[in-house]
Amino acid sequence: MVIGAGNVGGTLGTAWAQKAGHEIFFGVRNPTFDQTQAAVRRLDGKARRHAGTSSGIRSIHRADDAMECGRSSNPIDGRFERNGILDATNPLAMGPDGFALEIGHNISAGEKVQGWAKGASVFKTLNTTGFGNMANPIFRGVKSVMFVAGDDAANRSSVVELVAALGFEVVDAGPLRNVRLLEAHCMLWIDLAFTCGLGRDFAFAVVRR
Repeated sequence: MVIGAGNVGGTLGTAWAQKAGHEIFFGVRNPTFDQTQAAVRRLDGKARRHAGTSSGIRSIHRADDAMECGRSSNPIDGRFERNGILDATNPLAMGPDGFALEIGHNISAGEKVQGWAKGASVFKTLNTTGFGNMANPIFRGVKSVMFVAGDDAANRSSVVELVAALGFEVVDAGPLRNVRLLEAHCMLWIDLAFTCGLGRDFAFAVVRR
């Protein structure tokens, strides 16, 4: 299930369906929204198409949306218990100089998500680049990098495989506490894209000797 069918959710759902043949269910507030229906149509012929609502599910694109779910009396009805969550959110807030991280020195949004998703296996990934690069992460034959951080060693390889199916070079970034580094890394991409004039059509890569 992909929570949300906007720029990020819609792009990831489409890519996983078309590149890896996964069955996609978009969990959204309103499955009749034009953006949701457009995302569903893009899956035609590639995977079984679904979009619907479920009690407690909201469109989560930012860390504060996820934390608001956690403050509700019945967050997502416990349906993530014993399941995996790939958290692509970032705790962004508007500051005097534009976007900045709302939290990060002592805790991350990924750790907050783990706190309300009791019993779930949370991995932070797909948060350090733009949605356009999620659709096509290869630049002149070079795979851009995507990091994965989480505490569940048993399921790490499955998460790596899922992210690699999008076309990224996947790098294990260690335990969930390292999400604090990944969310700051996202701010570098945002600043380069929107403040320094690089635009969205660039990504980071790992080079080795």
